[in-house]
Amino acid sequence: MPEATPPDVDGVQIDLISGARMENLTGMEKIRLILDGVREGNIVILEEGLSPDEESKLIEVTMTEISPDEFNGIEIETYPRSETADRSFLDRLMGRESTKKLTVIGPANQIQTLHKDENLISALVSRK
Repeated sequence: MPEATPPDVDGVQIDLISGARMENLTGMEKIRLILDGVREGNIVILEEGLSPDEESKLIEVTMTEISPDEFNGIEIETYPRSETADRSFLDRLMGRESTKKLTVIGPANQIQTLHKDENLISALVSRK
């Protein structure tokens, strides 16, 4: 995937990653893609989110990479899509959760969640 070169403008870069881009990656490849972007100071938005296991592993890997002078960690918020729209009847019957959800991930020192409910995630994003 060609990397976008940010212009010489003071601002925050937001990487919107499609479900199609993520579907052929392994769990660790997804985590690396996310953490590499966040470590560069970008806000990463995933169209389809991560599985619960992948999200746990993301937090685990993040904790091992935190250093006071370089990386403060991540802030992660997930906005689940409609319960019935994303899951088949069999999924609902078996109690399986869909991973189709919007997920916002950013540097902990730059993103602060102001409000979250079933319809809205409101966040304050600051420049470093």
